[in-house]
Amino acid sequence: MKRRRHTPDQIVRKLAEADKLLGGGKSIEEVCRHLEITESTFHRWRNQYGGMKVNDAKRLKQLESENARLKKLLAEAELDKSMLKELAEGNF
Repeated sequence: MKRRRHTPDQIVRKLAEADKLLGGGKSIEEVCRHLEITESTFHRWRNQYGGMKVNDAKRLKQLESENARLKKLLAEAELDKSMLKELAEGNF
């Protein structure tokens, strides 16, 4: 089975479809088979994207990527600060 990444809006749409199918009396196994995902993926998506709308999911991904970028910048700044501190002390 080919592994693929789903976009946040695809995940939200699949979860909405899953809710309809579950409301229609299908089991989680049948729903996952229909959506072509594993049960663990379904539960992970449900925990992460539970009651979100498509716009909320897109915004979440934007914030996560921005947060990662800022963490990287902070780490680089701390490294620069540490190197300058060592140079000022003469411990090189």
